[in-house]
Amino acid sequence: MRKWSLADKEELKELCNAVDRTYLSDRLPNPYTDDDANWWLNRVTKSEGIDGTFRAMVVDGKIVGSISIERNADIYRLDGELGYMLLKDYWNRGLMSQAVGQVCEIAIKELGLNRIMAKVFHPNLASQRILLKNGFTQESVMRNAVIKDGVFYDILLYSLLKKIPI
Repeated sequence: MRKWSLADKEELKELCNAVDRTYLSDRLPNPYTDDDANWWLNRVTKSEGIDGTFRAMVVDGKIVGSISIERNADIYRLDGELGYMLLKDYWNRGLMSQAVGQVCEIAIKELGLNRIMAKVFHPNLASQRILLKNGFTQESVMRNAVIKDGVFYDILLYSLLKKIPI
């Protein structure tokens, strides 16, 4: 993992146009354009360590995924939301499990977060396993909470609490 830079524009576009969108938010534009990449890279390079922790996932010098924890606002400012995506060719290698653990440690330390949450489509068993491996606990089920491609899905809400020394 490494921080994003403005020079990552072309690889970011390739990633976002190639990633499996089955369980991703529609917030990710499709197709993903130069303007989209410029907006994202400007945002994350300026707000790194303030509003979130944003990392490119790199294998053999190629960006193959993205992972971030974005700080929430107002009274939720010590809570962050985890999001990630990985090219299908790199699934089932343990890459995302490792990245989730690392980015959570970074976000808790650098952002001072007390809690990190993740929202997962109910059928997305791989993401559920990744979160459980990293100490997340399922808090609730949000029934019919989202619509994707004309289908309603339940969303599972997971959280990880900061370990407070005793």
